Formats: sequence, structure tokens, C-alpha cells
Amino acid sequence: MSTPQASRLGIGIVGAGRVGPVLGRALAGAGHAIVGISAVSEESRERAEAMLPGVPILEVQEIVRRSELVLLAIPGSELPGLISGLAKLGAWQPGQLVIHTAPEHGTAVFADAPGVIPIALHPGIVFTGTSLDLARLSGATVAVTAPSVVQPIGQALVVEMGAEPVIVTEQDRAAYAAAVVEAAAAVRAAANGAIRALDALGIGMADRIVGGTARAALDEELGRHGGDPGLGA
Repeated sequence: MSTPQASRLGIGIVGAGRVGPVLGRALAGAGHAIVGISAVSEESRERAEAMLPGVPILEVQEIVRRSELVLLAIPGSELPGLISGLAKLGAWQPGQLVIHTAPEHGTAVFADAPGVIPIALHPGIVFTGTSLDLARLSGATVAVTAPSVVQPIGQALVVEMGAEPVIVTEQDRAAYAAAVVEAAAAVRAAANGAIRALDALGIGMADRIVGGTARAALDEELGRHGGDPGLGA
């Protein structure tokens, strides 16, 4: 298989959770062909059919066989086992693009799949698994980790999805993941605590009060750091 370019690819998706179908829809909108998606539970099958109507639901090995680009949209804890398992089956094809979306992994996780072209992409949004995420994805940042010669392909795919690529090196990937996970957890905890406090006081529309205040405070703080080279903006 020759090295593919980031245009008009046959893309297969492994995982029909909240991330895979959304990214598949975005890539389909950019002109790529979605050749198949794997889905196990009834909920995931319904999500796949809603976001990618007409796309066949296939077994993982068949998806890999059919695809020029394989998108692994599964939890990071499952990646090493899946990648090595497919390698033992001889499923990976030389020159095949393989992307995963787990924040904690870079491309070292593909060590058991020599010959593939590895890219790690992590969108900086919280997914719902619905078409609402397409608007969130537009203009969002996506962390790109890949060998230097492959980075342009990863960046091009991100731009095609309407997002903005940000390069994260392999050695910085774990620290990046810790930072974004901590940020999301802190926001959730603060909002939950404030809403509970207002509810206890009997104050109505606590979610709207906290939401408006939190968004304004977050926007102000982000604005203070915007464009600071030391923060990678």
C-alpha cells in the first residue's frame, strides 16, 4: 500500500462511543469516505446510525482490511491490547494511516504495529456524541503528536475537520493529558459545588447562575493568557 495523502481517504472507525461517530461525520463532511464503523452495544449502534447513516457496522478486523486510514476512537486503556492483537493477526497494512484519540498516549503505543503511519489526535472538547459536537469542534484545538514527516498529514486532517492543530511532542504527551484532565475535573467540581450550595439555599435557576458566572470568569482568565508564547497559545 502506498503512503496515502490527507485527501479523499477511505476511513474506518473503531469505536462508536461519543468521539468516533462525531469525528467520522466531520471527516465525511470534508469529502472522505467512511467505509465502516465498529459498534457493540445497542446504544453505540444507534449512535453510529444516527451520525453516519448508511455506513456499515463491521467487525474490527474487516474495518482495518478495508481502510486507508483507521481511526481508533476507544479508551486509552484499551489501545495497547487492540493494537498488539491486530498485529498478531497480521491485520495492519504497511503504509496504512492509523490514528488514535486518547490524550494520554502519543505514537509509542503503536510499537507493536511496525509499518503503519502513526498519528495521535486529541480534540480539546467534551463530546456528547451528537451533531452538537460538530459546532464545538469548529475552531477547537486538537493536539497532534506524530513523527515530524507525518505531522503535516495530521494537521491537514484537523483543519479539514474545522479545528486548529497544536503540536504536542511525544515526551510531553503525558503531561498534556494530565493538564487537560485536571482542567476538566476542576471545572466540573467547582460548578457542582456551587450549584449544590445555591440549591441548599433554595435559590432557583442555580445552574444558570453558576453557568453564567463560570463562563464569564473562565473567558476572562483565558483572555489574560491568550497569545502568551510561554503557554503555547
